[in-house]
Amino acid sequence: MPRSPVVARTRAGASVLAALTITALVATGQPATAAPAPPAAEPLNRAFDRAAREYGVPRDLLAAVGYGESRLDGHAGKPSQANGYGVMHLASNPDNRSLEKAAALTGEPADRLRRDTAANILGGAAVLRDHADRLGLDRTERRDVNAWYPAVARYSEAEGPAAALYADTVFTFLAQGLTATAPGGETVRVPSRPVAPDKDEVSAAGVYAQSPDYPSALWVPASSQNYATGRTATINKVVVHVTQGSYAGSISWFQNPASQVSAHYVIRSSDGEITQTVRDANTAWHARSANSSSIGLEHEGWVDNPAWFTDAMYRSSAALTSHLAARYSIPKNRTHIVGHSEVPGNDHTDPGVHWDWNYYMQLVGGSPGTPGDSLTFPSYAVQQSGSSGPQVKAVQQLLNAQGYAAGSADGIFGPATKSATQAFQRARSLTADGAVGPKTWTALLSAGTTPALARGSSGDAVKRLQRSLTAALGTTVNADGSFGPTTESAVRTYQSSRGLSVDGKVGPATWGALQAGR
Repeated sequence: MPRSPVVARTRAGASVLAALTITALVATGQPATAAPAPPAAEPLNRAFDRAAREYGVPRDLLAAVGYGESRLDGHAGKPSQANGYGVMHLASNPDNRSLEKAAALTGEPADRLRRDTAANILGGAAVLRDHADRLGLDRTERRDVNAWYPAVARYSEAEGPAAALYADTVFTFLAQGLTATAPGGETVRVPSRPVAPDKDEVSAAGVYAQSPDYPSALWVPASSQNYATGRTATINKVVVHVTQGSYAGSISWFQNPASQVSAHYVIRSSDGEITQTVRDANTAWHARSANSSSIGLEHEGWVDNPAWFTDAMYRSSAALTSHLAARYSIPKNRTHIVGHSEVPGNDHTDPGVHWDWNYYMQLVGGSPGTPGDSLTFPSYAVQQSGSSGPQVKAVQQLLNAQGYAAGSADGIFGPATKSATQAFQRARSLTADGAVGPKTWTALLSAGTTPALARGSSGDAVKRLQRSLTAALGTTVNADGSFGPTTESAVRTYQSSRGLSVDGKVGPATWGALQAGR
């Protein structure tokens, strides 16, 4: 896991951006102390040079935009969360049609723009030049990198604070300089320079507004159509995501009503800057079954490129998670601080194999451990003598918890586990064959207290109910501890199939049937 970023960085945040604004020097080329640009002998450098010449865009500006969008990784034509492609993130979504615009301007087919890096960079340059032309930049102004700030903001296809965050990031890269290694090993350099961007055309109102829940963060609210007001469950976990896109681009995507997604916080790769987009008290749409009970943290980057996971990002995110754990009494362990891929009912892979959980949990001040509660599965298979694995371990834990001596929870179904299973089955008037099938699973998973539950209930008893319904019905009921419409529907289905009164509520009769293995 890379501990240091590929760019020489200082704490960027508001202080650096303010410094950029007041810098009086104009960058109209490379400063006298800057190293000369490398010879364009390699494909990526040649592509930036050619595109810059063809469309009259400053080469270093073009490279800084590409670095900010993708870390110079085209991801083999795979789309970002906003359906953007390639090094320059040419997008095709309801609010950003830069892919189609690039095709029209360059004459290149869309598929080539998606997959071919040189064509993609050419397309990005064409789109940037089109924005410059529409802003009225003449030949002289186009030679001044500072005059391009509004065009860069427009390239983001965001508005207000998100557009300003995007352009500020690019100009921070120009100010600090870049020495970036692309996935193929090629090095792209952008010398540092003093900058004084022309921000007159860009509204940055609210960019430095403080987060209402976490004072260290900025506040740029998501569209109200991308989250639910309030909560239906107690906050009991933090879910770690990776954006599959850029920081400002993800914030902008959450502002797009068509996206139907959001997260509570977004963390920037370069310096760990944090922006809150949804209040903690509201339900962001980020992890399906865990939405109602979790806080979602998006980290700028892609799961297949570890260069995004900088030490600054880890430390900033860990500080936020530690704060959330203290505020909402969330245990600092891998059962309650989880990745998107570890949430039941999700098909995402983030944060992926390059995310260093041990280091992150060390920074949080918690226990690395392993994810999950060891009892929740999307389905429950028959376990019997000779079986082994996590579900056997779950059987052993459940039997031991009920006072049946299954021995050490080692995940091996041996004689002690079979004997304990038979004793439990006899106590529940089940066939005492020593095999844990649907009926025994249902009885084991539902065992315990029998509180009255209905829509709006939450907590461990609801999770116990959801697990037992999964075993009884043979279909997954997400065990998120929140009794919502899906759980109520599952309860009604169970009640109807077992000849119980169908009211969608869990009282003595429904608990009794579950605990009897019906």
